[in-house]
Amino acid sequence: MDIAVDTVTELILRLRAIEVKEGATDPDSGSNPIDDGATDVLVSGTDDATESEVRGLIAGLNVDERANLLALLYVGRGDMEPEEWDEAVRFAREREGAGDGAAKELLGSPDAGDLLEEGMDRLGLTPDLPQA
Repeated sequence: MDIAVDTVTELILRLRAIEVKEGATDPDSGSNPIDDGATDVLVSGTDDATESEVRGLIAGLNVDERANLLALLYVGRGDMEPEEWDEAVRFAREREGAGDGAAKELLGSPDAGDLLEEGMDRLGLTPDLPQA
């Protein structure tokens, strides 16, 4: 695998932070945050720092690392088997070349963090994640 386990682990943690955010939780926003229980902080939007961090991390990866990241997603999702790793990486490179983008695909996949972890597990790798 041409991407560091620590890098994948960092992305898993950040993707999970995005996944736990909720939509509009305070339809009557505009009043005092203390009175509202400060629920406005749970609302994600286009200025979401965590999403920007994920995009930045992925943008900082080289072509091989991005392809491996997407291949992990495909294996974790069950689209491809661990034995098809080279084919998964090749397919990921084609997707990247077509302009689909690793960040777009990961951020658009429900449970992307869990799928990356599952992909690593199916390849016999263990991310260093905190226990729940």
